[in-house]
Amino acid sequence: MVISASLLFVILLEALALFFAFRALTHSRTPQGAVAWVVFLISAPYIAVVSYLFLGHSKVRGYMTARRDSIEHVSAIQAARLSLPPKPEAQIAEAKLLETIAASPLLSGNKFELLVDGEETFDAIHSAIDQAESYILVQFYIVRDDPTGNALADRLIAAAQRGVSVRFLYDSVGCNRLTRSYIARLTEAGVRMLDTNALRGPTKRFQLNFRNHRKTLVVDGKIGFTGGLNVGEEYMGRDPEFGHWRDTHCQFRGPMVQQLQIIFAEDWHWATQESLLDNLNWSIDSQPEDQDGLILAGGPADPMDTGNLYFNACISAAKNRIWIASPYFVPDPDIITALQIAALKGIDVRVLVPAKADHWVTWLAAFAYFDELRDAGIQFLQYNEGFMHQKCVLVDDTIASVGTFNLDSRSCRLNFEETAILIDQRAAKDLEIMFQDDFMRASPLTTPLHHQPLWVRVFAPVARLFAPLL
Repeated sequence: MVISASLLFVILLEALALFFAFRALTHSRTPQGAVAWVVFLISAPYIAVVSYLFLGHSKVRGYMTARRDSIEHVSAIQAARLSLPPKPEAQIAEAKLLETIAASPLLSGNKFELLVDGEETFDAIHSAIDQAESYILVQFYIVRDDPTGNALADRLIAAAQRGVSVRFLYDSVGCNRLTRSYIARLTEAGVRMLDTNALRGPTKRFQLNFRNHRKTLVVDGKIGFTGGLNVGEEYMGRDPEFGHWRDTHCQFRGPMVQQLQIIFAEDWHWATQESLLDNLNWSIDSQPEDQDGLILAGGPADPMDTGNLYFNACISAAKNRIWIASPYFVPDPDIITALQIAALKGIDVRVLVPAKADHWVTWLAAFAYFDELRDAGIQFLQYNEGFMHQKCVLVDDTIASVGTFNLDSRSCRLNFEETAILIDQRAAKDLEIMFQDDFMRASPLTTPLHHQPLWVRVFAPVARLFAPLL
């Protein structure tokens, strides 16, 4: 009996669907996720098998090779705790928890500065690049070939031409519209610009589900930047569709810079199999401002869901208040429960979200969560003056966090993210002033889902079904 090619294809496809279904049963984080994949794979293998190849994985294997290679420098940073211990008021129980989650110590000797819009952020970034003497490490999720992107490129090219080593990582998903000419211009000038998803060069693999959402800039191992801003005209508030763009970045000096460049070195190693460690400055430049802080990074290479642990640690640390700003609000069930418990205890829980949408499915999904959390006493506020994109957390008068983590499942589990965490009253006060100003430009979100427009009532529950991928 001769089996036709089409029948053989169907048999192989069904076998592959069954294999992936078994893998989903054994590897999915939740029973709901496992059931969803199994049903999808068995009922629609023609679509599901391809979807699973791109979207069905929740962990990146082999990534921690870079961390093993950097163990000497990681150990040196750990040892810095002896010479730069946090001040007594920063040595709270939650600090130890955050250190454990971050796998990095809380260190004193930092200087932290909040940057509250695109102009302030890129003025500081451009100034740091112009003063670079040895090397610049750059990483952004989105880079545009527009005036903002070209202003950054011009400065990086000028730095490379005066002998500064420039390494630039970008994410091929976030930069899917970045022109080849932009990359070529930087590359021809001596900037090493690579796709962070590409192992051993810019060739695509099944990495669509894993995005490097980090925004990093390190100059000479002396000054570091991270936060919510990417590189494009919209982040400067020049996009007519979004108008004013509300975002937050931060810059810092001190030992947190070395923690940040360890993270960049790991990402570079993943993309290139090349170690940067011997080419970077690891001497810690302690600052007289003496603020206590650390860098927490998370991603799908971690053995646990670092992003979820980070948000839960911040929520559990709150005694009086926790204020969160996130453009996307699609939290995992454990974060929902933690927020409800905090509010029911009488803690001031506020979540600032945008009134405008840049990703409609994610924006709609949030409406399916608001009612149950408002019932527990959580306040939601919609930022009305343009689009709000910042990712910040304030806990009491003690903990201030500025970084790239959105409060959604994708940031907590699937993306590579980072945040600067200060356990310092001055940094917390800066964030408090910033939040208070934002709240003045926001309105309470009190309308229940059943009183929202029909299209929101219909599509919000549907969008929530996609929460694990948002």
